[in-house]
Amino acid sequence: MGRGDPPPSPFKGCGPLSRHCLPMEKTTVLITGCSSGIGLGLAARLAADAARRFKGKGVTLRRGDRHPRGSPEPGQAAPCARGWAGAGAGRAAQRHRCQRLRSPAVYATMRDLAKGERLLERLGGCCPDTLEVLQLDVTDPCSLAAAVQQVQGQRLDVLVCNAGVGLMGPLETCSDQAMKTVFDVNLFGAVRTIQAFLPTMKRHRAGRIIVSSSIGGLQGLPFNSVYCASKFALEGLCESLAIVLQPFNIHLTLVECGPVNTSFLAKLQRPDPEGSELQGLDAETQGLYRRYLRHCQSLFHDVAQEVEEVLQVFLEAIGTPCPPLRCVTTQLFAPLSRLRLASPDGSAYVRAMHDFVFGRGEAGGERP
Repeated sequence: MGRGDPPPSPFKGCGPLSRHCLPMEKTTVLITGCSSGIGLGLAARLAADAARRFKGKGVTLRRGDRHPRGSPEPGQAAPCARGWAGAGAGRAAQRHRCQRLRSPAVYATMRDLAKGERLLERLGGCCPDTLEVLQLDVTDPCSLAAAVQQVQGQRLDVLVCNAGVGLMGPLETCSDQAMKTVFDVNLFGAVRTIQAFLPTMKRHRAGRIIVSSSIGGLQGLPFNSVYCASKFALEGLCESLAIVLQPFNIHLTLVECGPVNTSFLAKLQRPDPEGSELQGLDAETQGLYRRYLRHCQSLFHDVAQEVEEVLQVFLEAIGTPCPPLRCVTTQLFAPLSRLRLASPDGSAYVRAMHDFVFGRGEAGGERP
């Protein structure tokens, strides 16, 4: 199978970060989930923007004590990434208090600040004056409150809700806690983040919110029932919210990704096909799950998009004057998506997706 072609661009005549698309003044962006993958790549691209549309004006640092694990208390300054430049990995979580003289334009946030070293490495080991790294756990209201205070007084132009987690496996193996975590991050985390920063955008009657979604928010995927449920809910949330935000000149865009070469697949929670979690599960479902894992490995090996390719969609959503509600990053699943719309009762899609993953006419169980 060859690489899926990118979809036709929904951004009419507007290239990524086109000089004619972005406003001439500084654009301030806050991104969640920047410890790896798309969030890390987007933060690095914006902070290093050659046209300096995200030009910050520098920060002055004062070292403090080691920052405790977990969220800073409301009103407490969060660590600043600039103090990490040149520091070893073992000192990455060391606390730095930032006394702002003037403000950065890209706020890269992550739950675990120790992982900020990866972002600094991407930027050549030094933190530009366009960037500040903040601790933000989207499941923790106190952490969100502290992040809001850090950017208080700034006009936030773009909010990118990128934090997300996955959960794969037979539904019978998904624990209550694992399912709650997926919804707490993917859905309620996005809700909390938007709630925290939306009032400022409304007061300015301008802004845009970009949400990392998934093909799994548009169509059901086997052995991803809970993950897809969280993304379906996210899609409904954003579509409903976009209608209300239109009079405020706030644009909301969902970026729906397919397979992307990041650490997401490796990090998501899933049962080992040979492990104890599948004990007691019927043999046919076990066989289907093993075949699905092989299908995933093949799909990611053959047609997964590179992060840089997906970043172009995010950059266009930031830069174009009137971004669309939905942007799909790959055409790989387009025939299945069209079939889902053309067959209202859903039966044709269910059969086609089964054939796509497990083979036409195959029954359950292992292939010989």
